[in-house]
Amino acid sequence: MFKGFSEQTIDFLWGIRFNNERSWFEAHKEEYKRVLEQPMKALAAEVFEAFNEKYPELGLSLSVSRIYRDARRLFGRGPYKDCLWFTLARGEDRLEKPCFWFEIMPATWSYGLGYYCARPITMLKHRARIDKDPKPLEELARALNSQSEFVLEGEDYKRPKGDPGKLLYDWYNKKTFSLIHEEKVGPAIYSPDLVQRLVDGFSFLVPFYRYFSTLDGDPDPQM
Repeated sequence: MFKGFSEQTIDFLWGIRFNNERSWFEAHKEEYKRVLEQPMKALAAEVFEAFNEKYPELGLSLSVSRIYRDARRLFGRGPYKDCLWFTLARGEDRLEKPCFWFEIMPATWSYGLGYYCARPITMLKHRARIDKDPKPLEELARALNSQSEFVLEGEDYKRPKGDPGKLLYDWYNKKTFSLIHEEKVGPAIYSPDLVQRLVDGFSFLVPFYRYFSTLDGDPDPQM
C-alpha cells in the first residue's frame, strides 16, 4: 500500500545527484529500495489498478523506470538517475507514443500526458488533422484552458508551420508536446492521497489520449 513518499526519499535523490558513483550507491542501496523504489512501485501499482479499472478499453500497461542508466548512453553522466518515474502506455514503444506518466525528482515532481519524442510524421499528421477539421482539438483546447492543473508544454519549431488561429496556434507549431502539471516537492507527495490525485488527473486527460493515440492511423499527408 502506498503511504506516501518521505523526506528520506528526497534526501536520497539529492544524495544520488551529488554522489553519482557506484561506491556511494552501494552503501545506500537498501535505503534506495526502502525510501524510493518500494513506494514508487506501490504508487504505480495502485494508480494503474484504479485507472485501468475505469478505462480498461485503453489497453494500457505499466512500466516503472530503473535507477540504473543505460551504460551505452551515459554521455559523461553518472551511472544512476537522480529521478524515477512510471508510465502507462499501450504497446512497447513508449518513446514515440503518447503516454501517461508520473516522475519524482529532488526538487520537483510532475505528471501528465504526452510524448517523450514524437516522430515528425506524427506531428505532420497532427497538423493535417487540424487543417482538415480543427473542431475536435478546439474542444479539447478549450477544456484545457478552463482548468488549472495542466498546461501545454513542448519545443516549438524555430519557424512556425502555420497559423490555425489563436486557440490552436501553440498546438500546431510544436515538435512534440506534453500536458503537464509540475510543482515543488511538498506535502502532496508525502500523502497517500497522491494516488487519487493522479487517477483524477489522468482521467481528465483521457479525451486527449484518445485523440492523439489515433494519429498513427491517419493517412500519410505526404502521399
